[in-house]
Amino acid sequence: MHGEAALQTLALRALEASRADETEVVVLSGESSLTRFANSAIHQNVHEVDLEVRVRAVSGSRVGVAVSNRSDDPSLRQVVAQALTSARLAPEDPEFRGVPHPEPVPKVTAHSTETAAYTAQQRAWDVKAACDLAASNGLEASGFWSTREREVLVANSKGVLAYRVGTQGSFKTVMLGENSSGYAERNAFDVKAIDVPGAAQEAVAKALRSRNPEALAPGEYPVVLEPYAVGTMVGYLAYMGLSATAVQEGRSFMSEFFGERVAAPSVSLWDDGLDPNGIPASFDFEGVPKQRVDCIDHGVATAVVYDSYTAGKEGRKSTGHALPAPNPGGPYPGHLFVEAGDADEAGLASGIKRGIWVTRFHYVNPVHPKRTIITGMTRDGTFLVEDGAVTRPIKNLRFTQSVLEALSSVEAVGNSRLLVQDEAGGACVPAVRIGHFRFSSATQF
Repeated sequence: MHGEAALQTLALRALEASRADETEVVVLSGESSLTRFANSAIHQNVHEVDLEVRVRAVSGSRVGVAVSNRSDDPSLRQVVAQALTSARLAPEDPEFRGVPHPEPVPKVTAHSTETAAYTAQQRAWDVKAACDLAASNGLEASGFWSTREREVLVANSKGVLAYRVGTQGSFKTVMLGENSSGYAERNAFDVKAIDVPGAAQEAVAKALRSRNPEALAPGEYPVVLEPYAVGTMVGYLAYMGLSATAVQEGRSFMSEFFGERVAAPSVSLWDDGLDPNGIPASFDFEGVPKQRVDCIDHGVATAVVYDSYTAGKEGRKSTGHALPAPNPGGPYPGHLFVEAGDADEAGLASGIKRGIWVTRFHYVNPVHPKRTIITGMTRDGTFLVEDGAVTRPIKNLRFTQSVLEALSSVEAVGNSRLLVQDEAGGACVPAVRIGHFRFSSATQF
């Protein structure tokens, strides 16, 4: 870690070296550590330290980007020159309105000294306990336990100078039996909030309960989706349609439904980078403060997220959701939240005559983004629900389902939430009961 003063000095040196009409410098610095385990043994431990300097240069209405991981003066001059050369060779973009002007950035707690100082030995003891628990139950443990600390500084020639530092911890595990498996994960910016033993116990219990699964014919069933599955589902919804770029290009479901009901009234979905229950971030990669954006409000489609480019097309302000340039995919909501309800675990299954309880989804892919259709498989704990109770394990099923259709048939929402994460961001979500969910085929396991 370098600290705010050092990164600020580095960025200002790059700005001073630029001869572009406008220049933006993003400096990413940090340390990340990862402990992987499989077959109930640690097989990889990695510690990475990196620094990245990203320069966006503007020449008229042309934009170019160059990236370097060197910070000496000759290298800074070179990356700045490369960005300007790239800009001059790029096609004109009359819709580009320039880099953003500075705005006040809110304060948010996103850093834990305990997370930053968590050692490989501490992670190893945590993993050993999980592996010992697996072995005592005749299972094998696999997964990873990662921690990281990252600094972000954004500076531009219009006066933006924003710095933030944050930490993140993530523990994920799969417990494997002869013909069963169980999954759990825990994520937070503060390791003190990550219950590794609890996650291991959850995964073990799921693996034991899912032994000797029986086949079930595919078809349409009521389902209970645990937060892991809900997080995947709303993450794909965000990817397919909650970006202003997708709306402006006519490939988002939101294009046709602003102000209309697209989900059950019990469903509210928003993005909020300032909420400490997620992985907070006070500004985006243009230095624009993050705003809460209510995407679906009690079932009604209300808003999408913007960066400065997409906002400029519509004469509005960015919501603080820019990713590092160049970014043809546009802004992205990486801090999702779904409102909790009042149903406990028994209440979620209550009323289901014959349905399916799903722990999580695996190998998910979009099929028809505008209709929000995705496909994938259940995994690591799939069970039959009969007469309001979980009765027996079943073999996994492939699903092909519209996310909006699923959200439109939500019948109950869990009363607690869990932060789940993937490469694209995080989602703090409850479990839900859905009246109709389409399973298109069966699997052999």
